[in-house]
Amino acid sequence: MLAVILYSSPKTLMKTRDLNGCPISYSLDIFGDKWTLLVMRDVLGRNMHYYRDFLKAGEGIATNVLSDRLKTLVEQGIVVRREPTDGKGQVSYHATEKGMELLPILHAMIDWGKKYQPRRL
Repeated sequence: MLAVILYSSPKTLMKTRDLNGCPISYSLDIFGDKWTLLVMRDVLGRNMHYYRDFLKAGEGIATNVLSDRLKTLVEQGIVVRREPTDGKGQVSYHATEKGMELLPILHAMIDWGKKYQPRRL
């Protein structure tokens, strides 16, 4: 049954064959750590767009990790890096259509986390 869910059609399987044949594996190649999804949470849900915003988000991400994750997100076409038009501003990051399609996944993760996260006293 799980194989039917993972490979909904032969066409899907053919598209992912070069990536171990598994869409979950492909997704984890991009989002296999918490930082990438937290950056997307901030872009999509907290209206954060600047490097300094991500650093101040409260998660404690290291600068080298943040730089790497933003670079990967840009390379994968999930966010776009915008240079300042006046040459004086700061670079900003914005979700592409591909990135915005992560919203239902993030919402599902929020719902799951609210349901199962241990309560703090």
